[in-house]
Amino acid sequence: MPTPPQLSPEQRAAALAKSTRARQVRAQVKAKVKNGDLDIAAVFSLAQSDESISKMRVIELLESITGLGKVRAQALMERLTISPTRRVGGLGALQRSALLAQFSIPSIDSRLGRLVVLSGPGGVGKSSVARVLRTRDEFWVSVSATTRQPRTNEVDGFDYYFYTDEEFDRAVKNDLFLEWAAFAGARYGTPRTPVLEARKQGKNVLLEIDIEGAKQVKAKEPEALLVFLQPPSWEELVARLEGRGTDSAERRSARLELAQEELAQAHYFDESLINDQVESVVEHLISLATS
Repeated sequence: MPTPPQLSPEQRAAALAKSTRARQVRAQVKAKVKNGDLDIAAVFSLAQSDESISKMRVIELLESITGLGKVRAQALMERLTISPTRRVGGLGALQRSALLAQFSIPSIDSRLGRLVVLSGPGGVGKSSVARVLRTRDEFWVSVSATTRQPRTNEVDGFDYYFYTDEEFDRAVKNDLFLEWAAFAGARYGTPRTPVLEARKQGKNVLLEIDIEGAKQVKAKEPEALLVFLQPPSWEELVARLEGRGTDSAERRSARLELAQEELAQAHYFDESLINDQVESVVEHLISLATS
């Protein structure tokens, strides 16, 4: 077992002073939270520049909220899959968003942003539309969660939220997804909290998901606008699907059969757009969201 470093009297005194200051800072923050002078968002902001606050345990912060208490704080952390030993500075983006959503109180005159769901057959160009909308200020494009392994060029929190199977199970159990499904040996879902947070900020939100996912969202969020993306023609869609060189002949045949079934679902949607030009679809979606 390694020998602990030997500290000089001066170093020991400095360490003790630092520890004392950290406890005092955390005590002051918890007192202000209890009195209502600070909210969760303010504490997260302070933690970015103050190590003492960053190292505060999340459970301490939650227990200081008036009316919450130790038992409810522990239950909340378990529901949001936050470790009992997690510190404020160690919270992930989804965990911070979930806590902010839990304690945020929207103003009476606040307007939720529009929730727009874009769906359609495979190969119709949904991802291309979503990619362009990411560059526009009029929309916030939702990031899906998945249990598959990240590819070398993928970034957690930007391309996907990468979950373990256990994390995904807990999220399903606690109803933390707007929709989810299994595909090609992995599971995919739309985290509910980031979508709600973006809408509370007045942002229009785009979900680019499959048709069954769109139906799940409509069941949970009836005000969601479902938009079906159509190909310019069946021949054009066939050309796109047949042109995927990475697919086997059997896979291309299965995709075409599925595309026919998916096109038959267009009647379920609120709006239908033809993807003859990506920029045109983008402008139509912006118009629908802001009208």
